Amino acid sequence: MIGIKMTANRLANETSPYLLQHQDNPVHWHPWDEAALETAQRENKPILLSVGYAACHWCHVMAHESFENAEIAALMNRHFVNIKVDREERPDLDSIYQSALALLGEHGGWPLTMFLTPKGEPFWGGTYFPPEPRYGRPGFPQILSGIAEVYAREPEKVEKNVAGLGNALAKLSDNLKGGTVSLAQINEMAERLVKECDPVNGGIGQAPKFPQPSILKLFWRAWKRSGQAVFRQAVERALTRMSQGGIYDHLGGGFARYTVDERWLIPHFEKMLYDNAQLIDVLTWVWQESESPLFEQRVRETVDWLLRDMMAQESENSDSKVDAFASTLDADSESEEGKFYVWQESEVDEVLKEASPAFKAVYDVSAVGNWEGKNILNRLRDTAILSASEEKELKSARDKLFDRRKDRIHPGWDDKVLADWNGLMIAALARAGRAFKEPDWVTAAEKAFAFVQETMMPEGRLHHSWRRGHLKHAATLDDYANLTDAGLSLYQVTGKNTYLEQAESWCQTMDRHYWDHRDGGYFFTADDAKDLILRSKSAHDNAVPSGNGTMVAVLTQLFYLTGNDAYRERAEQLVTSFTGELERNFFPLSTLLNGAEFLQSAQQLVIVKRPESHDEDAFIDALRELSLPNAIFQVVSGDEKLPESHPAHGKGLVDGKPAVYLCQNQSCSLPMTEASAVLQALTGST
Repeated sequence: MIGIKMTANRLANETSPYLLQHQDNPVHWHPWDEAALETAQRENKPILLSVGYAACHWCHVMAHESFENAEIAALMNRHFVNIKVDREERPDLDSIYQSALALLGEHGGWPLTMFLTPKGEPFWGGTYFPPEPRYGRPGFPQILSGIAEVYAREPEKVEKNVAGLGNALAKLSDNLKGGTVSLAQINEMAERLVKECDPVNGGIGQAPKFPQPSILKLFWRAWKRSGQAVFRQAVERALTRMSQGGIYDHLGGGFARYTVDERWLIPHFEKMLYDNAQLIDVLTWVWQESESPLFEQRVRETVDWLLRDMMAQESENSDSKVDAFASTLDADSESEEGKFYVWQESEVDEVLKEASPAFKAVYDVSAVGNWEGKNILNRLRDTAILSASEEKELKSARDKLFDRRKDRIHPGWDDKVLADWNGLMIAALARAGRAFKEPDWVTAAEKAFAFVQETMMPEGRLHHSWRRGHLKHAATLDDYANLTDAGLSLYQVTGKNTYLEQAESWCQTMDRHYWDHRDGGYFFTADDAKDLILRSKSAHDNAVPSGNGTMVAVLTQLFYLTGNDAYRERAEQLVTSFTGELERNFFPLSTLLNGAEFLQSAQQLVIVKRPESHDEDAFIDALRELSLPNAIFQVVSGDEKLPESHPAHGKGLVDGKPAVYLCQNQSCSLPMTEASAVLQALTGST
């Protein structure tokens, strides 16, 4: 294909559902590959880069308005080499060009529309453009003609923008080093952040509202550390309002990506694997302390949704499922946002009959509706749990509506298996499975982990994306970081050494191919990555935790589990590689801060059991309802030798009975042979 002039849409052979949605556009789309870049350079045409994802509502809007429009497509084809990218398949590309857009002073988002030189260098861009001038934005045809004119007649302007953006992008990867960050400093930053919370509706700021699970974890840790009620209240208020709001699917389970209002009522209806993984984790933490039946119900329903609706498909010609998790469910069905999820009062009355009045009163259903004449089910009027009998009746009503909803045309499904998002869900599912005594959840997590190992690691190196038998794209830092954390979570839950061994192997790969030996920190892409104009590096959280922040916690766990001091040294290097940025803006650095606290405050619970027995279960059962964000669990057999550098080296059974050792700062307690003693040591109470 290389060297041949291509004039047709080339997306039909792609695997991404998002790219396949555009295979019949009159636009001559290319995937991002060597052939497309070579075409642009040979024809000296600028590149029009369009980045989106399958569940994105405004991506669909721009596609229908512009990319399916023959006249607009003709303009695109005449003046540009048009490249379509799935941001979930290529987060490395998306990160670079979203940063370029931010440097132009524009808000990022999707669809991302960037104009590049034939070498891939950005010089101008935006997000959604309408087909004619509206919303204060120029029409897309005017944009296309204007960019083409400037590129052809004023190359000095393009060169100036390319140089300016190129220099600025390079500086973004120059992390600001600093010193260690103390617990007092973390407290101070948490106190400043909690003031940004909505005191009525919960969550950070006003509309639009995102769950921000990394910040909720920062607040929860601050409460556990300081005892200040304001932090716990901020977390519980946000989780309660989200759990009872329209952002939650009260019939099918699972959370949408965000809401466009401050009350958590009106979602952007797409459901993402990564949001639900992180919210399962936070809800589990808080349930362990509060025993809230609402939070337990939301975790259980969300896991039910995951295992029912989000298992990826084996192949194009088979409905069989694989053991790994799919990426997203679309916001749209029948080309209408939210149509699958909303209700008319008359339909609720028809399905529920005499039970309808009580249901409508609780779930905010009326003739006028609460969103564009329709009803988004929610319980925001009164978030309290009702009596057991009332909740049972409501459950029966929800089941009937769920059965009716099955007959609707379902939202689009993106069943790509993404390594990083699966890592988030595997870890959350393993930890929740232990907390809620659900071994099937742990088994599901183990199976997904095994799928990644067996399917997504040709020649020992991870890949980022798999779909229906096709493996694509080199792994990013986030892939390795999240899956390594997942492996360590499975090791602590199951006690199987193979998970620890895999985690150490992946860390070696990251150190070899991703570590910045000059300035510290991990690059987002490997040293042998191709087709990128630069290697980005950041500790900023986005919708997902940053890979560098996650690696602080990963390295902390490895240090405590193995006793290998090199892991502690690398974790400390990683923290100080980015702490200079805290003075500039600490808001997006929550995962890094959480890791820094973990590094300083980890509590290691070493349970020594008898060989071939399960007598550690009594200890685990006693501890499962304790919220212990800094706990590291390690179950070893009495005949197992821990390394000499491990703080529990030489510790063993007591008179043939299992024992627990609580280790902090490389020093271990006396052995405890009763669960009550362990609870006393951890909480000060029995």
